[in-house]
Amino acid sequence: MADLDVFNGDADGICALLQLRNAEPREATLVTGVKRDISLLKQVSAKAGDRVTTLDVSMDKNQRDLARILEAGAEVFYVDHHFPGEVPKHANLTHLINEAADTCTSILINKFLKGAFCDWAVVGAFGDNLKKSAQSLAQSLNLKSDDIAHLENLGIYINYNGYGSDLADLHFEPASLYEKLLPYSKPLDFIRDGNEDFQRLEHGYQEDMSSAQNLRAQVATDNSAVFILPNEKWARRVSGVYSNDLANQNPDRAHAVFTEKADGNYLVSVRAPLNNKTGAVDLCRQFPTGGGRAAAAGINDLPASMFDDFVYRLEAMYAR
Repeated sequence: MADLDVFNGDADGICALLQLRNAEPREATLVTGVKRDISLLKQVSAKAGDRVTTLDVSMDKNQRDLARILEAGAEVFYVDHHFPGEVPKHANLTHLINEAADTCTSILINKFLKGAFCDWAVVGAFGDNLKKSAQSLAQSLNLKSDDIAHLENLGIYINYNGYGSDLADLHFEPASLYEKLLPYSKPLDFIRDGNEDFQRLEHGYQEDMSSAQNLRAQVATDNSAVFILPNEKWARRVSGVYSNDLANQNPDRAHAVFTEKADGNYLVSVRAPLNNKTGAVDLCRQFPTGGGRAAAAGINDLPASMFDDFVYRLEAMYAR
């Protein structure tokens, strides 16, 4: 019997798994990648009796491989908050799927574990830019305001680390970062250790965000705005958290951040208005390689020829 832990390389996926493995330690093979690498089950070769835990990756994007793994006789525990497509009915599948705009995989795992490692759920929720949900969880722990701020920063930094076109863009490979965090049942202990790993994340985030501060919108209305980042490592790393910052600064406006790719196409991050967390995934799924959830979605490879069409549809989606 083999155990495999399959998880998104962002804050939500990592923090969900940290909760599970603090509650139920396992020697498992880790399957993950950059945040945009969501077809992770294609990397899994499983047989009867194996246990496959899958966290924060779209079931819709993994339907064929999920069916293959189930039919091989493996048991699958699947937890996610993205559009799932048709959820298969199979005796070997246990799933917790919830697409609500105010939840994430870390919050779903926190409920499943009845709050056993809620601090990590707070970090994961902050990393997914679910500030209200994260604050609510943090208040239930009676944390000091300074400690909540530390957890928010850690969530942002872990999430930031997951963005890039490949693993070479990242400060830490997600599997390595997970293993560095796993010894800490409390995230504040990781921060308070003053270790060089936290400092490396913090310094990288601050440096990359400073590079993005002078960007100006290519297109902007009261309803939506579009920004373009260059084909640089720092830009690929910062694209997601920069999108979150724009959403937080302008909660009534939708935002799309385009990152230039070497072939002339774009990677796109979309954030629905914080005051109207709907439509992002519906918009992105109109284009090839698009997906995500209602509040935050993206397109992995948007042809340059579709730029104007996307900008038109973005504005139309959120026109008031």
